[in-house]
Amino acid sequence: MASLRLGPLLRYVDGSSATVWVEASRPATAEVRCEGGAGGESRTFQVSGHHYALIPVTGLTPGTTTSYEVLFDGERVWPLPDSPFPPSAIHTPVDDHETVRVAFGSCRWASPPDGEKDPVGPDALDTLAARIAADPEGERPDVLLLLGDQVYADEVSKATRHWLEVRRGLDQPPGAEVADYEEYTHLYYESWLDPEVRWLLSTVPSCMVFDDHDVIDDWNTSEAWVSDMRDTPWWRERVLSGLMSYWVHQHLGNLSPDRLAEDPLYEEVRATPDGTDALRAFAARADADPASVRWSYRRDFGRTRLVMVDSRAARVLDEQNRSMLDPEEWDWLRAQIRDGHVLDEQAPEPSDAPGAYDHLLIGTSLPWLLPNLVHDAEAWNAAMCRGERGERWARRGENLRRAADLEHWAAFPSSFDKLAELIAEAGSGPQAPATICVLSGDVHHAYIAEPVWREDLPGPDARVVQLTCSPVHNSIPPYIKVGFRFGWSGVGRALGRRFARHGRVAAPPVDWRKTGGPWFGNQLMTLTLSGRSARLRLDHAREERGGGARLRTIVESVLS
Repeated sequence: MASLRLGPLLRYVDGSSATVWVEASRPATAEVRCEGGAGGESRTFQVSGHHYALIPVTGLTPGTTTSYEVLFDGERVWPLPDSPFPPSAIHTPVDDHETVRVAFGSCRWASPPDGEKDPVGPDALDTLAARIAADPEGERPDVLLLLGDQVYADEVSKATRHWLEVRRGLDQPPGAEVADYEEYTHLYYESWLDPEVRWLLSTVPSCMVFDDHDVIDDWNTSEAWVSDMRDTPWWRERVLSGLMSYWVHQHLGNLSPDRLAEDPLYEEVRATPDGTDALRAFAARADADPASVRWSYRRDFGRTRLVMVDSRAARVLDEQNRSMLDPEEWDWLRAQIRDGHVLDEQAPEPSDAPGAYDHLLIGTSLPWLLPNLVHDAEAWNAAMCRGERGERWARRGENLRRAADLEHWAAFPSSFDKLAELIAEAGSGPQAPATICVLSGDVHHAYIAEPVWREDLPGPDARVVQLTCSPVHNSIPPYIKVGFRFGWSGVGRALGRRFARHGRVAAPPVDWRKTGGPWFGNQLMTLTLSGRSARLRLDHAREERGGGARLRTIVESVLS
């Protein structure tokens, strides 16, 4: 009999259907059976000796809560025996999605085993799970957005380090880092078998996107970086395994059932007894030609639109033509934001026209608006690496770029400007959304920033905010905290202008100011969107005096 190795993860949900992801111990027919008769089944597919299924669930009723169980070959494997948690359930929205709650964050180290002290404090996902489990009928997110660094391939726990040492030893590169697909699966087990997180992901739908640590720190930071890594013997297996495991564990669940039905790779992998070779060939193409693959996607929640942007793998790294997104990706993003018209067969079917949404959420793992000093330093560094001050400065700039992680939107100045232009266009006119929120993580603290367009440029009518929330469960050194605070200060802003002048950097189309934060600690932000109104809440995971932990609200504000 097949057993449940990982999952279930509730991924896509709309008014009448859902998808549930699982991993089985052996080939099996995986089934979801819901209270009331809804359900679905799918045969597992194999990748590198592991057996997965993404089960389509149909027959759900809008506006209902339906508990479910998972079966392999007719035998129940979920809920687990003697589970302390309420039954996993699928909460389907009403057709018009009057109110949508979106919780988001990024950067999560796996929690240590029970009984071990947590060096970075309570896990925000664990505490969210505890809150929902204690009051199953109370408030919960309609969707959880995980904005990168779901696993850390280059910063493993003590337990994983020991497992790697037993498996292959640590004498040869990459040492105490993940080397292949099997070791990636171990990271997901460590992270998603956490009992609280496992139950949370079984009952709250999730959308995910990668960031650098899902593969390696500073992944795709520059053309020279990529060249150096491709000359590194262990790199090819690492990057292919990272892309393969991301496709299996995260990307598939981001897609709607209709998109899945049209995905040629998904069809090929499921049609063969072992999909490893097909998936590996796909990953090799994705690494060699990033423009051949689209990891970005769009989801509509009633009149709230989420456009999740791949700001890692879609980059153009030629120093004279650096861009956060390749041209086809820009066209796709513009189509999703402006009017929803389809530019290729991979994009969602159009079901809208301008004015089809009240709120636009742009998910990008890397913040668009950074502390002013950091922004100017990154733009200056990009100019140095481009050769604005000569070859010697270019060499120094590349070394600094890697050492200081200078590779956010500001390090791609033309892309920063292009996104500002696109946001202004989407937010203007009589049918403009009430809010446009850029949702990001990466920088291990939280803040709110608001842009103001230059007087000589058309600005949006919508309220535009950068909402950055990180980490879910990680840490930040004290000196970096000081650096971020200084980066927002008046002195920091003045210093940044000096960097910009030295680099002959053109002024960006927007100025911006911090309107909240910075906040440090393990945390989650939640947007509550209802009609044209939008409210924001930031919750911190805090230890309680009597033991345990809970989420405590740090700030609440009205965006519109």
